[in-house]
Amino acid sequence: MFILHVALQGCLRARDVEYGLTADTGGHIRYLLDLVEASTQDEAVSRIVVATRRFESRLGAHYAERSERIGPKAEIVRLDTRQSGYLEKEALHTEVESFAESLIAFIERQETRPDVLHAHYADAASVASIVEARLGIPFVFTAHSLGRVKRQAMNGALVHDDSLARRIEAEDGALANASLVIASSRDEAEVQWAGSETYEPGRIRILAPGSDLQSFAGAPSCPKVDASIDRFLQDPSKPAILALARPVRKKNLAALVQAFGESPALQKKANLILVAGTREDYADLDGDMAETVAELLHLIDRYDLYGRVAYPKHHRPEDVPAIYAYARERGGLFVNPALNEPFGLTLLEASAAGLPLVATDSGGPNDIVEMCGNGVLVNPRSPSAIAEAALAILSDEALHARYARAGAKVAEAYDWTRHAERYHALLASLTGADKAVERPEQLLICDIDNTLVGCAEGIRTFGTWRKDQPGLAFGVATGRSFHSALAILEQQDAPRPQVIISSVGSEIYHLDPNGTTYTQDAEWRRIVSRDWDPAAARRALARIPGLLPQAPLEQRSHKLSYFTDGQPGIVARIRASLERAGLRCSVIHSHGRYLDVLPLRASKGTAVDFVRRSYELAENAVFVAGDSGNDIEMLRTIPQAIIVANFSDGLATLPALRHSYVARATHARGVIEGVLHFRDKARAACKPAS
Repeated sequence: MFILHVALQGCLRARDVEYGLTADTGGHIRYLLDLVEASTQDEAVSRIVVATRRFESRLGAHYAERSERIGPKAEIVRLDTRQSGYLEKEALHTEVESFAESLIAFIERQETRPDVLHAHYADAASVASIVEARLGIPFVFTAHSLGRVKRQAMNGALVHDDSLARRIEAEDGALANASLVIASSRDEAEVQWAGSETYEPGRIRILAPGSDLQSFAGAPSCPKVDASIDRFLQDPSKPAILALARPVRKKNLAALVQAFGESPALQKKANLILVAGTREDYADLDGDMAETVAELLHLIDRYDLYGRVAYPKHHRPEDVPAIYAYARERGGLFVNPALNEPFGLTLLEASAAGLPLVATDSGGPNDIVEMCGNGVLVNPRSPSAIAEAALAILSDEALHARYARAGAKVAEAYDWTRHAERYHALLASLTGADKAVERPEQLLICDIDNTLVGCAEGIRTFGTWRKDQPGLAFGVATGRSFHSALAILEQQDAPRPQVIISSVGSEIYHLDPNGTTYTQDAEWRRIVSRDWDPAAARRALARIPGLLPQAPLEQRSHKLSYFTDGQPGIVARIRASLERAGLRCSVIHSHGRYLDVLPLRASKGTAVDFVRRSYELAENAVFVAGDSGNDIEMLRTIPQAIIVANFSDGLATLPALRHSYVARATHARGVIEGVLHFRDKARAACKPAS
């Protein structure tokens, strides 16, 4: 496979990238180079080209070189565009057509054309769209960050910015035209992209970047690095609150300085270390960077933080592990206060180095902290919340130690080899011929958590068994969102489902013929939308004691999710409140804590029956399996219902589920046991009487 990456932004070179040299020379370049390195290890990949823009500038002679080897299989090619100097991303739209023409000419000179293009950022996607239209080469798109999110993060201050409007338009076009959009987190896939006019969730796949974290785990300190920080501080032995980011507004470093400056307790407890790019004279920096550095210096002066804040002017990429080690050895922590963090590579590095995290609750950090349990999420617009979280961790030795130990999970969860395997499988499926989808003879729908997954050996057994069931379509029905469901299934190496019933039955997705992307069932969406008024439902539930909304990421257009405090009768009070407001809704309570409010027509049971009828299957050709209260409707609706042995919420004793088969085995092996039971029962019923 020949992969051609398109990346116009920033100062891209094969080695010794000067991150922070310009406002556009950031994490996306690190991601791209690491991805290329991981891809070259796969024998199925024959060649990789990174096409970027050639320019002449005081920034360095490297960027005028026409080609540069990355390794035996990979190279950077720099192509001429209409203008010859360095351009910031806001101006790159002027070069899209000329870059596309140069790229098409380059491709046509090659003995073998690329199998797929991978565009990075919106301007590259605009280029890839032109190339695809001309040459028919499909492209995938990674946004890295989104214009809409930037506009929201700035509270609309940039709403009239023409360059931002062009960027948003280009991103919407990329979502519409790309064969696949790769997102790094659930927040990007489900929240950030949701504002796009061309939003189609099933064509977005979450593929969290890997990271080579070996150099950070247990990294030693460096006397030179220590000295570069200590020279700012009155008491360098105090715990270090470390932030490492480019000095641009969206990284929100000013809020961290404000949090520190307004908390005497935090100043007494710790020092603040700001590693914000590299500079000689901040007046020579790009506009945003110069303004941000000036604001940081102003805040340090306003709060008179001299001797308590370090802000070194220089650091090299190879110094970064030692910077984390500096904070670790002083019992410190790492803070990422970005207004939105698309992924959070520095969070992985810091955590691998043994630092607890205080991270923005907007973006990728949600996934990192949920998966690894290595820190606290905060509202980045609340300096007091940042200060309180940092002080809580630094004041509790046991909590600090627990978060620090959890960093060991990071290397396993974010591995480049596994990332590359999944990435190449996605590309291969997109470039292959569409697969004919045969109408199934039977259908199996499983709940995910504690039914299909929960036992590693069980899911391996299920995967092997599933391959020998050619006439059996496999699907899942879950309270999770579509992307969350796919993520957990892929983490557990579960078979890819043909149908995904997500968000407690309020959404249905069908696997496309390419075997990779999904399409949401528009007819089901129309059905569940009738008489659904989520705003009125929220108002009706707002004042019920003991009811707490779950995080914004868990809310869906047709699902309102809450936590209950376990008090008796709360579900009855919720239903009564909805009825008094004239609302007819479905209320699902499970595990004694989770509560979902849905459109009346939405449930796992009604969704399964809708899919059954879509596949033109009889009721006795469908199996369903579950373990908890949010599976009751599904288990009650379908005659061939399976309750796995590790059930909860008293399922096996419910009169409405007497027809169910209660398996002796737990999790996925219980599912198999149940299917075999009903098949044996059907065969026995078909035998002629002797």
